[in-house]
Amino acid sequence: MPRLGEKYVVEIEVTSKPPAKYNTDEYFELDLPVAPAVMVGEEIVVEGTDVNEHELEKAICRQLGLPEPEPPAKKGLLNKLFR
Repeated sequence: MPRLGEKYVVEIEVTSKPPAKYNTDEYFELDLPVAPAVMVGEEIVVEGTDVNEHELEKAICRQLGLPEPEPPAKKGLLNKLFR
């Protein structure tokens, strides 16, 4: 995320708590996503798992009103041969 924070003008806020804090009634009352999670603005990009960097970048671009980035090029041997 820090690399994307340098690429786009966005504020990145990281909230970290012990896992037991995410399993309380008080946490569920906040109506926040299941941890681990990534939100961009009000959009929940992913919850309960790690985030794909390209999906995160697309969400940032949507939030900023920018065109979504192209998917990264595949790095397999066949891709190298048939480029």
